[in-house]
Amino acid sequence: MAEEIISRNFIENEIDKDLAEGVYDHVCTRFPPEPNGYLHIGHAKSILLNYGLSKEYNGEFHMRFDDTNPTKEKTEFVDSIKADIEWLGADWGEHLYFASDYFDRMYEVALVLIKKGKAYVSDLSPEQIREYRGTLTEPGKEDPNASKSVEENLAEFEDMKNGKYEDGQRVLRARIDMKSPNINMRDPILYRVAHLTHHNTGDKWCIYPMYDFAHPLEDAFEGITHSICTLEFEDHRPLYDWVVRECGMFENPPRQIEFAKLYLTNVVTGKRYIKKLVEEGIVDGWDDPRLVSIAGLKRRGYTPESIQKFVELCGVSKANSSTDYAMLEYCIREDLKTRVSRMMAVLDPVELVIDNYPDDKTEMLEVPNNLENEALGSREVPFSKHLFIERDDFMEEPVKKYFRMFPGNEVRLMNAYFVTCTSCEKDENGNVTRIHCTYDPESRGGNSPDGRKVKGTIHWVSAETAGDVTVRLYENIVDEEKGVYNEDGSLNLNPDSLKVCSAKVEPSLLEAKPLSSYQFVRNGFFTTDMHDSKEGVPVFNRIVSLKSSFKLPK
Repeated sequence: MAEEIISRNFIENEIDKDLAEGVYDHVCTRFPPEPNGYLHIGHAKSILLNYGLSKEYNGEFHMRFDDTNPTKEKTEFVDSIKADIEWLGADWGEHLYFASDYFDRMYEVALVLIKKGKAYVSDLSPEQIREYRGTLTEPGKEDPNASKSVEENLAEFEDMKNGKYEDGQRVLRARIDMKSPNINMRDPILYRVAHLTHHNTGDKWCIYPMYDFAHPLEDAFEGITHSICTLEFEDHRPLYDWVVRECGMFENPPRQIEFAKLYLTNVVTGKRYIKKLVEEGIVDGWDDPRLVSIAGLKRRGYTPESIQKFVELCGVSKANSSTDYAMLEYCIREDLKTRVSRMMAVLDPVELVIDNYPDDKTEMLEVPNNLENEALGSREVPFSKHLFIERDDFMEEPVKKYFRMFPGNEVRLMNAYFVTCTSCEKDENGNVTRIHCTYDPESRGGNSPDGRKVKGTIHWVSAETAGDVTVRLYENIVDEEKGVYNEDGSLNLNPDSLKVCSAKVEPSLLEAKPLSSYQFVRNGFFTTDMHDSKEGVPVFNRIVSLKSSFKLPK
């Protein structure tokens, strides 16, 4: 038998090489978000990639909050991020950390660098620092403060820590190379003064480490072996390596490997844009189902499995590219189509009267829950003389190839009977208010004993027992045809991104619990809203429609 060939992505190949050469004897990865907003679908790729690698190599996965910037960080975001990652199925076990837990150790590392002559305190203003740094085409010039003695720098850095200086008056800079072709290596700032209360450390500190200094130290302190991050950090890798090398504390420092971000077409992922949508009340919070925040996708009805499948299909690459949002919709359809019951709900109801059906009769019809999955069993659905059907399932003057209900045409009521339309009633404006038909009692179950065929099958609910529910139909928050952004950088919002209607549903749907998902026959996949539903009064969000022209790339 031929040996199975397993395809490896480039990150796995690098890890395999490191393990084979004895650089590391285990694998430890991490996901290190800054708690300054809610996570979105792009973060899901990083979470699942890092967690997946730790599982693949029987290693460790760390969850760490990179909370070095108290100007934007909130406990609300910490809680939401933890909930999102748990929901996605990434288990950090006992390995939950905060960058702020290492502030004392980072301060000690800064002292080491100062004593080695590798860091100095600067009194240049932010504008001067930018000017001295140079440009991508011109080298920078030396900071006049770079010639200070070690003793002067130690004293001023302690004064920074003790609150002697106002915000912006002093910074600690690394002494590297102001002529480096990599602008990140031109004496980057390691610490700045910020008199702010921190969500975790309170008022203990008035100086805070910069990300490029803190992040490699956090990885090294925790024993991370492979720091897997996105491509925008590729130019920062020399500084990452410089920090862990120059502090001289780590025998096998972590290794940074970059991969391409996940870009989705026609969606809003930028935190500042989402924040504005939330603050202006355009969306219902950070978990609005029209957003691709992980919390929004969860509320919309996406499952962890569908997002895992989506990330798997996107793959791991070194080159940036965009993925069609339709692929994400494909994944949730594939996940739900055999897992959920197919229920009858009428979103735009019109009354259908079966004139020859007994007035006082209600019968219970046995209906399969999912024809593709017999394990889901069946349920009983009430049927009576008065029903509701979708308004667009009737046309008084049918167009060509219209096979549903019109006068003189016979159709199948799903799982029930053959019926023949006889007439309709209208109001003074010409709108159809009631449709009349007759039924064939011998066709119970939706099959005719004489073998005659019908081309149209429509769903229905019994008027006597139907429940009234609110249904929300979501579309993209932005206008896909015009693009996400206007010329001025503002969002090109879709005014029809949310439509709310009152629907008639079979009675069992009134018992739906929050985040219970169903397929509404012909209308799409729906889930019960986790916030606005009440016991016996569910609100349904449409997850996705049933059909799409999307095809998986070969």
